[in-house]
Amino acid sequence: MFQTTHIGIDLGTANILVYTKQKGIIMNEPSVVAIDINTKKVLAVGTDAKNMIGKTPSHIVAIRPLKNGVIADFDITTEMLKMVMKKVSKILGRTVRKPTVVVCTPSGATTVERRAITDAVKLCGAKQVELIEEPVAAAIGADLPVHEPTANVVVDIGGGTTEVAIISYGGVVTCETIRVGGDKMDDDIIHHVRKQYNVLIGERTAENIKKEIGYALIDHPDQLMEIRGRDLVTGLPKTVELSSSEIQSALRESLEAILETVRSTLEQSPPELSGDIVDHGVVITGGGALLNGLQDWLTSELSVPVHLAPNPLESVAIGTGKSLSMLQQLNKIAK
Repeated sequence: MFQTTHIGIDLGTANILVYTKQKGIIMNEPSVVAIDINTKKVLAVGTDAKNMIGKTPSHIVAIRPLKNGVIADFDITTEMLKMVMKKVSKILGRTVRKPTVVVCTPSGATTVERRAITDAVKLCGAKQVELIEEPVAAAIGADLPVHEPTANVVVDIGGGTTEVAIISYGGVVTCETIRVGGDKMDDDIIHHVRKQYNVLIGERTAENIKKEIGYALIDHPDQLMEIRGRDLVTGLPKTVELSSSEIQSALRESLEAILETVRSTLEQSPPELSGDIVDHGVVITGGGALLNGLQDWLTSELSVPVHLAPNPLESVAIGTGKSLSMLQQLNKIAK
């Protein structure tokens, strides 16, 4: 059965989410593609591909074709999107023919990067492609009144970037982007364990450490976690015990960079909107918003209320989907 449909896609550095009006979030998988470098054939996408990281023969590599929210490898991104569309058809139980697709882009994306995203989605059979700026999508997904003349401050901490935006009347008043996000925090942890213990750990282990005992810069009872990696001296597997306070120190630089970006954006706020920010505060969203103690830390540092979005991981995708009903306004925002 053929039927046109509307789809919202959050093309994130870490995860790709797909939203439809009828079913909400129907797909949430890592933005990872496993390819055979000899034949250039895509073997797996999403969770299946992520499970292959660090466990494959030399001719199979798991890569992320998106860097900092924009396309780094056009061909592989196109292949990934084709497989995503196939999965969507399977989930919906029908062939998705010439859908209207709304895709979010980082607010700092260049014209070339925006065109690359549009072209990649169109190659997958989309009839019409609309682009929406990521902070606007995040604000819509967090149920903020973006079309009202009040200041909505969104701090979207994604995998590759953190975007801080003040939104009013459906558009971005001022915005700053920093290339610090969940991936940079994982790298900080990998670097710390290597420097401190001479042990090499993988990205997935680092991510688990961040989720379990990663803390923002607040006082907290110290927690311990055992991890396994490869000893760089002997080359053999080794177990080490990490404390949450040392992981907190490892994350300090990245967290302070995010705080500085938030402060800098708030300083650029027009005086008329500053009063709204004091009243309504700041909303944090994105996977990085789930870091232990982040909300309390930002509240104490910024002296304004800080709220966690209802679904931090899904806010952008939900907002992308909800904005399908505002395509005309979207055109004005995206161009």
